[in-house]
Amino acid sequence: MIPFNFDYYKPESVEEALKIYSNEWKLGKKVVYLSGGTEVITFARGGKLTVDTVIDLKGIPECNVLEMQGEELVIGAAVTLNRLVESNLFPLLRKTVRTIADHTSRNKITIGGNLMSKLGYREGILPLLVTDALAIINGPKGTDVMSVDNLAASELVEGQFLTQIKVSSKNLELPFVHLKRTRSSNVGYPIVSLAALRKENRIRIAFSGLHEHPFRSAVVEGVLNDATIGDEQRVEKAIAKLPTNITDDFIASKDFRRFILEKLLTEMDTAWEGNG
Repeated sequence: MIPFNFDYYKPESVEEALKIYSNEWKLGKKVVYLSGGTEVITFARGGKLTVDTVIDLKGIPECNVLEMQGEELVIGAAVTLNRLVESNLFPLLRKTVRTIADHTSRNKITIGGNLMSKLGYREGILPLLVTDALAIINGPKGTDVMSVDNLAASELVEGQFLTQIKVSSKNLELPFVHLKRTRSSNVGYPIVSLAALRKENRIRIAFSGLHEHPFRSAVVEGVLNDATIGDEQRVEKAIAKLPTNITDDFIASKDFRRFILEKLLTEMDTAWEGNG
């Protein structure tokens, strides 16, 4: 049970959502957008979040799109993780999100909710980072197109919300790897999670669990694509190029995370899937 009262709106268009936000904000209310709702409900029940107004984005058609449009896959922010799994339009994304929570929870968790989570893991963004996906953002000042890399590293401006993600069709069927280690099961928060693609004979790779937010590192990729050094040295050198402030929390220490990452990078060499 949520221990406070709030106003709830479910607009049917982007314009309506922004108008509601503007009206509520002018009244001095604390407003949140809702694309899935699992995190907002959990935080509210636990006393970690209070709001005056909730704007549910699931009634907006653009937020529910999941289809190829020309040369792009368009994914609405309100598309559930299980819908992504069932569609299999993007195999790497499918495999990645299948390890987020259990099946029942994935019927409620949306890709937008995962990408905009206040928690640092946001594993659904990993396949989007390695495919140079674009985020469509709507707000009081209009529509912005943002690289998913920027979305991973920063928060949206007040009043903005994620509407869609767009991925080039050229990147959907490339050879891929997704590897993850948790404390005790195949789902749950990662000690380390990685997603990698091989494009034009070069590895692209992104990580979750190692840092305060998911990231893709050109420096690490450069090392992993250096054919002049052996496999073991390449892994050691890549790990040395990671951010210095590796996460150290209740899930795992930073040293254990480095150890797990070494195992996963070694395993990656034999784990490629797809048409490569």
